[in-house]
Amino acid sequence: MGSLVGEKDGIIRSVSDTPPTHYAVIIQSFSLLSENAEKYESAEFEAGGYKWKLVLHPNGNKRKNVEDHISLYLAMADATSLPPGWDVSAAFRLFLLDQNQDNYLIVQDSQRKQRRFRRLTPEWGFDQFIPVIVFRDSSNGYLVDDTCELGAEVFVRKERSTGKGECLKMIKDPGGFNHLWKIENLEKLDSYESREFTAAGYKWKMQLCPKGIDSGTGSHLSLYLVLADLASLTPPPKIYADYSLVLSNEVVTNGVSYKENHWFSASSRESGSANFIPLRFCLEPAYKYLVKDCFFFKAEVTIRGIASTL
Repeated sequence: MGSLVGEKDGIIRSVSDTPPTHYAVIIQSFSLLSENAEKYESAEFEAGGYKWKLVLHPNGNKRKNVEDHISLYLAMADATSLPPGWDVSAAFRLFLLDQNQDNYLIVQDSQRKQRRFRRLTPEWGFDQFIPVIVFRDSSNGYLVDDTCELGAEVFVRKERSTGKGECLKMIKDPGGFNHLWKIENLEKLDSYESREFTAAGYKWKMQLCPKGIDSGTGSHLSLYLVLADLASLTPPPKIYADYSLVLSNEVVTNGVSYKENHWFSASSRESGSANFIPLRFCLEPAYKYLVKDCFFFKAEVTIRGIASTL
């Protein structure tokens, strides 16, 4: 044991006769555990008003490429239930019983450094808790008759909220959503709105101004994609989308198309083109956009990311 005790690489190993205050785990047939499981998580225990658990990698944490050591960590069991932006600072000590000397090897961060447990980092501990060769040598007392005992003490120092924030989630394999809109008697109204349609769980609509608006007034048809019913979303998100607005008909498939990407939000609900297509082209028979007094518009929407308030 003497070679283990001391401070190295920001970790202190010491010896104490006092058992762990908060939790102990006795593992029998440790060799079977190491042969059949990469990881073992203890039952939950409470300390400082929060629930915790021990996480043991009997052959080292493979995700961190740990070799020749046992890895042991303390994890907050209910980190996902923390309020958004909240973290818990705690100092902790992890224990290993020396069954020959009836005392404990204690491993902790130097100067009892506090670790911040939160949603993104709910687990802290020691990749190289103890060398496997030292642990398995029964003369050291840590593994006797294939049995060992681990433990933990947790001292919550402070809790705090980081205040307001947001979480951006980009979507790796987004699916596309299409909506076809048929309009009759286009010239009779100044503006039209399609019925609402759903893409990625959000409601959208198309907005059409046959006589144009802004730079397209009197010369172009203006067409927009609109994030609808934003008032029902609390708090309102920001949605990053690729979209295409298309004017086609039942015969022609390669019609006029406007492609763009946009962050849709409460302050920027719509995106599109004031100069989507010259008005004279819409009614020109040669272009075949007008079929039996009907126009066919299509929206193609792909959601790339969603930023929501914490």
